[in-house]
Amino acid sequence: MVAHGTRSVRGVQAVGDLARAVARRVGTVRVAFVDVLGPSPSEVLGEGDGAAVVVPCFLAAGYHVHTDLPRHVAASGRPEVTVTAPLGPDPLLADALVRRLRAVDWRPGDRIVLGATGSSDPRARADVAAMAALLAERVGDDVAHGFQAAGEPLVSDEVARLRAAPRRVFVASYQLAPGLFHARLHDVGADAVTAPLGVAPEVVELVAARFTAVRAASGRA
Repeated sequence: MVAHGTRSVRGVQAVGDLARAVARRVGTVRVAFVDVLGPSPSEVLGEGDGAAVVVPCFLAAGYHVHTDLPRHVAASGRPEVTVTAPLGPDPLLADALVRRLRAVDWRPGDRIVLGATGSSDPRARADVAAMAALLAERVGDDVAHGFQAAGEPLVSDEVARLRAAPRRVFVASYQLAPGLFHARLHDVGADAVTAPLGVAPEVVELVAARFTAVRAASGRA
């Protein structure tokens, strides 16, 4: 299970909690990080020589999924590695986001901005837009989306734009774990910000499903 990495102790703990929850469904799960801290994917994969399944725990497919992770797999020298699709966009994540919104008193009619980190990769930005569309289907209303680190529109600009209407504005945090980018969402002027997706049951189910699909296809189910 590969995550981005964070200096937040709570963020690292959240990734560990997710790995343990998934392990209860599928068996042994190892965690690796592509940035900030270790172990790296190449280090974890290099510790064995059997078949391995890598699940990228990213909510959109940008540089880390398309470039960084394949480089780590090649550097590991492990001969039989399958890399699954990342987590998002996916309808299960939309279900989790709706539950997170309800937990902060969102109600039908309130406006929503899906708050993502951002990426220089247009494919990642397209994934976030697709996730906003899936969430819109669930709530029966338009859902805006915005970025913080790279890409437009900015989350803060979208919140300000929606403030023009006499309705409350909620930010649905499109973050897997607590960290710097989730914390910044609390400064954009929304009425409330949801918790990160973390160990939401839908996320656990999605990670486990990515793994079991590979296992089933290889005849090891």
